[in-house]
Amino acid sequence: MTSTVIAGGGIAGLAMALALGGRGHRVRVLERSAPPPDGPVVTCAELWQRPGVPQALHDHILNALGVRMLRRRAPAVLDAVLAEGARLVDLTAAAPRAADAARDPGDDDLVTLLVRRPVLDLVLYRAALALPGVTISHRTTVAGLLRAPSGPTGHRVAGVVTDGGEKIPADVVVDASGRRSASRAWLASARLPVPDDLTGPSRLHAFGRFYRLRDPDGPPPGPLNRGNAAGGIWGHYSAVLHPADNDVFAITLGALPGDRTTAALRTSGAFTAACRVSPFLGAWVDEDAAQPLGPVRTVAMPPNILRGGAATDLRRPVAGLLRAGDAACVTDPMFGRGMSLALAHAFLLADLIEEHPAADDRLGPAAADLADRVLRPWYEQGVHDSWSRAERWRAETGAPPAPRPGGTPEPAVPGSVCAAALAAAATDRTVWRGITRIQTSLSTPAEVFADAGFLARVRSAPVASGQPGQSGPRPPTPAELRHAIAARKEG
Repeated sequence: MTSTVIAGGGIAGLAMALALGGRGHRVRVLERSAPPPDGPVVTCAELWQRPGVPQALHDHILNALGVRMLRRRAPAVLDAVLAEGARLVDLTAAAPRAADAARDPGDDDLVTLLVRRPVLDLVLYRAALALPGVTISHRTTVAGLLRAPSGPTGHRVAGVVTDGGEKIPADVVVDASGRRSASRAWLASARLPVPDDLTGPSRLHAFGRFYRLRDPDGPPPGPLNRGNAAGGIWGHYSAVLHPADNDVFAITLGALPGDRTTAALRTSGAFTAACRVSPFLGAWVDEDAAQPLGPVRTVAMPPNILRGGAATDLRRPVAGLLRAGDAACVTDPMFGRGMSLALAHAFLLADLIEEHPAADDRLGPAAADLADRVLRPWYEQGVHDSWSRAERWRAETGAPPAPRPGGTPEPAVPGSVCAAALAAAATDRTVWRGITRIQTSLSTPAEVFADAGFLARVRSAPVASGQPGQSGPRPPTPAELRHAIAARKEG
C-alpha cells in the first residue's frame, strides 16, 4: 500500500482520500483552512470558514457525471447528502413527450443533485476522516518537495515539507490545491521543470446570491424551464437559478466584462431588478416568496486551464507528483462541470495509484493519459464555448468582435451541426438524450455525434421554434436590461 500526501481538502482532495483510505492506503491531507465545527451537517456547513475556498460561497451543481461517480464509488456519501436535505432530479421529466417514450437504459444516469457545495464538502470530509488510514491536518500547507535521488528515468519526489517545517515522506504527492495549482511553485522552488499550461479566457463576469423559500410547503414560485434550473443563457447575458438543498436556491447573473452598467449588479437593488425582467426568475425574487441569504457576491470566473504535466507533455513527468481536480484542469464555471470532473478525475486517479502501489515510473504517464481522456476534451470544449458565447454577446450588444485567441481549438463538432441538434432536441427524445448527456458531462460531443443513428435523427426531426429549455417569454434587450439596472442600482 502507498503512503500519499494530498495538498488540499476540497472536492478532489477529499474524494481521493476517501477512495484511497477505503482501500487501506495511508493518506495525509494537508488543508490550509480551519477545521469545520462539530454538530449538524447543514448548520456546520453554513458556519465553516474557508477563506482558501472562496468559490464555496457561490452556486454549484453536481451534474449527472458527478452523481454517477458518487453512486458507483461513494454511495454512502450520496445517501448521507440526501439525508441532509439534498435532492435528486430526474432530467427525463423535461424530455420531449413522444408516443414511444419508453425509458432508455441510459436514462437512469440522467439525474442531477441539488445541493450546496459546503454541504457536499462536509459530508465528504466526515466520510474520509472516519477512515482509519486517513489523517487531515488543518492550517497546514506544503512549502516544498522532498526529492529522491534522480535516476536514469528522471526526477522523483519523496514527500513534502510543510510550512511548519515538518518533513512528511510519501510515495505519492497529490496537488489538489485548486485553481492556483500550488505544485507549479513547488517545482520551481525545487529547480525541477515546470511544464507549460494551456489556457483560454472565459470572458465573463458574474454575480450570485442565495435565497431561501419562505413557504417550503407551498408550490414553487415558478417553473424550472431548464429541467433542474430556471432562466436561461440568453443572447447577451445569462440569468440562471439553481435549486439546492433545504429550500435554498441560488441565482447567478453573467455578463460581458467592461460594461459599467452591468457591473452595478453587485448591488442588491440592481441584481433584483435584473432578475425581475429576466424570464422565469421574477416570481422567485418576490419578497413574499423568498428571503435573501446574504449579499450579492461577485463570482470569480477563471479562465479555462489545462495544466501542463497533468495531461500529456513532451517532457517526462516528475515521478510521484500528481495533480487532481482544478489543480489539473479548470473549465468555465458557466457550464457547471467543475465539481463533477473533479470527482471523476479524483476517483480515477485513485484507481491508478492502486494499480501502481510502488509509485513506479508508469504512474506519471498513466495519469497524463487519464487527463488526456477525461479532462482535455472538456477543456477544449470550454475554450471554444466560452469564446463563442462572448462573441454572440458582443454582437448583440453592439461591441466589435474580439480576435480569436491563439491556440483556440476547433470544436469537435461544427457549429451548424450543433445548432441543428439543439433544435431537434426540442422534438426528438433520442436527440434530447444525446444533447443532455453532453450538457451533464456524461458523454463528450465527439462521442455523441459519432453515432450515425443520432445524426440521422437530427436530420429527420421536426422543426420547432426556439431551443429546448428556452421557450416562453423573451429576455430583455440590452437597452431594456441596462435601463432596469440603472433605475435600481442604488438599492
